[in-house]
Amino acid sequence: MKCLSLIVLLIILLKGHCNEQYCEIDDADNCKGRDEGYKYTKVSNEKYKKYIEAIDEAERNYVECNATRCECYKNIIIRDLKPFKKNGISKELIDIAKTRGTFYQIIGGKLYREKDCMFPSRCAGIEHFIFKIIDSLTDMDLVINTRDYPQSNKHFGKPLPILSFSKTPQYYDIMYPAWAFWEGGPAISLYPRGLGRWDKHRQLLDKTSKDIPWDKKKEKVFFRGSRTSSERDNLILLSRENPNLIDAQYTKNQAWKSDEDTLHAPPASEVPLESHCAYKYLFNYRGVAASFRYKHLFLCRSLVFHVGDEWTEFFYDAMKPWIHFIPVPKDATQTNLKELIQFAIDNDALSEKIANRGRDFIWHKLRMKDITCFWKKLLQSYGKVLSYKPILDQNLIQIERK
Repeated sequence: MKCLSLIVLLIILLKGHCNEQYCEIDDADNCKGRDEGYKYTKVSNEKYKKYIEAIDEAERNYVECNATRCECYKNIIIRDLKPFKKNGISKELIDIAKTRGTFYQIIGGKLYREKDCMFPSRCAGIEHFIFKIIDSLTDMDLVINTRDYPQSNKHFGKPLPILSFSKTPQYYDIMYPAWAFWEGGPAISLYPRGLGRWDKHRQLLDKTSKDIPWDKKKEKVFFRGSRTSSERDNLILLSRENPNLIDAQYTKNQAWKSDEDTLHAPPASEVPLESHCAYKYLFNYRGVAASFRYKHLFLCRSLVFHVGDEWTEFFYDAMKPWIHFIPVPKDATQTNLKELIQFAIDNDALSEKIANRGRDFIWHKLRMKDITCFWKKLLQSYGKVLSYKPILDQNLIQIERK
């Protein structure tokens, strides 16, 4: 009888142990309960109460969006076109907006553009996606901003129908998927023609992340980037005081003149995206506008610390703080940063869970077909708001499919 009791006890213990194992990330059918296995320790529950409560609340309120027909992002299109819904987009508005972007026309299934494009590779990235959907579009005039910064400020004049890749809530601009999904992303020595080709980066980063699973990653924060914003300074300075905890350094940018531009330290070498996957914790900061590296970091299956919430791209709102990433205030002090980092370290299983959810979202809901789908829904909806029939501008050139 005693032997039987010991066997039963052993079975219960083994069953409990198996239930706590984290399942394979792509095994959706067997992973429905994978997020339920993590239990906070008494120590972490007391020390990090505010973070744990934030995560609990986020999980209670989170409803996963449906990626079918890019449904995750439809609210962005509705929101951005709302200022033009009542009176429509008139030719007068387009004429005013022309000075703030590149003017395009779609007429009879053909694409036309003003001759000069400020950033040719960016225009090429935009045109790649338009050509994929052009046969499903009505005639329309478009002003597409290829600059980094949005153009239609809510505090200066009426809404202008300008398409921009990124904005803050202070702008009316209509968001479109950035050119950098295909071509013309930020150019650095490692990527002289820009990041580009999201489809290729996805495959490369996915392979790299499988080669460096969570338990093989360095338990360390990693960041490389130029000093485009002082918001990054505290992490860099904290890294210098805590090199065993953080590896965060400034690289050169185009404006670099001396070590003073990198907080009085020699500039670090640039690091390829796949090398980021060696670390458990990755920080993302905005640049001049939203950061192009953001989506790439998640595919490392590393925990992303996303700083600030003002600058967004079209897919940001579908990703939720504490569900897919750790939110960090843009004015976080060194003390704030260190506490958040230590929370992630002390709650390793929870950090892995958030990292995996972030990766799952980007992998399954930000595919190239989702980008194309968003372009299609956006321009079809935009065409319905246009209040006049466009006439071909003879000063434009026809863009040929490549």
